Amino acid sequence: MNRRRARARAPKAWAGRFAAPPAPAAEAFTASLPFDRRLYPHDVAGSVAHVRALVRARLLTRREGARLERGLARVRRELDAGRFRFLPSDEDIHMAIERRLTELVGPVGGKLHTGRSRNDQVALDLRLWLRAEGHALDAALARVQRALAALARHHRDALLPGYTHLQRAQPILLAHHLLAYHEMLARDRTRFRDCRARADELPLGAGALAGAGFPLDRRFVARQLGFARVTANSVDAVADRDAAVEFLAAAAISAVHLSRLAEELVLWATEEFGFVELPDAFATGSSMMPQKKNPDVAELVRGKTGRVTGALVALLTTLKGLPLAYNRDLQEDKPPLFDAADTLRQSLDVMARMLPHLRFDTARMAAAADGLLLATDLADLLVERGVPFRRAHEIVGGLVRHCLAAGTSLRELDAAVLRKHSPHLTPELVRRLTPARSVARRRVIGGTAPREVARQLARVAREDAP
Repeated sequence: MNRRRARARAPKAWAGRFAAPPAPAAEAFTASLPFDRRLYPHDVAGSVAHVRALVRARLLTRREGARLERGLARVRRELDAGRFRFLPSDEDIHMAIERRLTELVGPVGGKLHTGRSRNDQVALDLRLWLRAEGHALDAALARVQRALAALARHHRDALLPGYTHLQRAQPILLAHHLLAYHEMLARDRTRFRDCRARADELPLGAGALAGAGFPLDRRFVARQLGFARVTANSVDAVADRDAAVEFLAAAAISAVHLSRLAEELVLWATEEFGFVELPDAFATGSSMMPQKKNPDVAELVRGKTGRVTGALVALLTTLKGLPLAYNRDLQEDKPPLFDAADTLRQSLDVMARMLPHLRFDTARMAAAADGLLLATDLADLLVERGVPFRRAHEIVGGLVRHCLAAGTSLRELDAAVLRKHSPHLTPELVRRLTPARSVARRRVIGGTAPREVARQLARVAREDAP
């Protein structure tokens, strides 16, 4: 029993300086193991590379290095299988792994930390995690892109009222609208790639802040772990959390993009819009009102965005007052970072699964894309007849005012009313106003014309190909 207690209260790695152990409240308050244990694959990988660097520097014999690597492999298997026994005295994942390794391999386990501090160790683990998570989010973003592109191809000819200020503005193609979100997510993927490129530096070897006191080959370790380069300044290497901030900024922007898409689905699913019906599998009902079909999944994608943007603000607030180099405050980088990544990945996953099952009411959308939304097209037709655009805008504005007062549409105006506003206006001219012709006019690169949207779809198909 006493032996079990002793093992459960393993001495701290830094205990030599202190005459008394930490108070239980302080130990519990400073522990990071509840959240940083997810870094274990990266911590083990970093330790293996460090062992090889120690062997290379002749600070370990080859036999010692091989024994440590075998021990680390066993620790990794225990963690993977959920058999690893954490102790209350394990401050963090680094000390838990080192403690278990020493149990397995004996005193040589105490040599693992030669030339290394937890300051550069955690900086390494974090960069390895960011690299892996960035790849995972890129794949999740790509799945949503493919779902959007498939919807766009299926509805490539469907008309939709485009909106500004949430007021009907001009006819566009539904495919064009969906591809706008595809473009947003493409930028998100680029931002995550940029984050990975800037974070592609090995911090290990920086030590606590001044650099390792042993001749460790940092470039060798960088090659072992797949980093492009090593950090240039040891103080910056342990103090820097820019990679985490940039990751959270990219995640926050991506979450906002998803939120905008979710918001439109919520709006379009209302009876007031009636443009889309959400699949039953991604909606819920009311415990009181039998008729309700609520867009809870889309609403939660929108609602969870606050967690991701809040994580960015939380980390920036943590960093803003820190002197160089390492401070324990930096322990607080991980909870918001992990939560934001998990939240964004879940939102992307559920959106990718929901999008293919949306049912659009294309007839209702086409009807909503008609009427006064063609006013800009009429002004353009006047410009083609030599009327300056500002004058054409004024003429058509007067016609719109007349239509609103009379409760009619532009195509229904008679010759007398048209001549009153401009001699260039004729019933034949206004009868040429249709949503289909309107979108066909928008042939500029990136416009909503069917030919241009087809070109966009072809490009997207090439970009989305695995």
